[in-house]
Amino acid sequence: MTSEVEQPTAMSEALGYEQARDELIEVVRRLEAGGTTLEESLALWERGEELAKVCRRRLDGARARLDAALAEEADTEGGDGENEAGVS
Repeated sequence: MTSEVEQPTAMSEALGYEQARDELIEVVRRLEAGGTTLEESLALWERGEELAKVCRRRLDGARARLDAALAEEADTEGGDGENEAGVS
């Protein structure tokens, strides 16, 4: 069973990788700069964790797509007797 803490919100999931990454950079900058209350810092940290999960999911999805494309290409080329270097 997954909890609310483990799953990014629908609004976060709607962000593209670059948007989530840029917001995460801003969150980290604000935390490193200091000057926030404990509650603000905790809220920023929680948002950062959520954004990091979104980024990780986007990267994992991109990796899966790349792996699938490479596997498809290998299957297509596999029947012509060449190895990965293109040598017969």
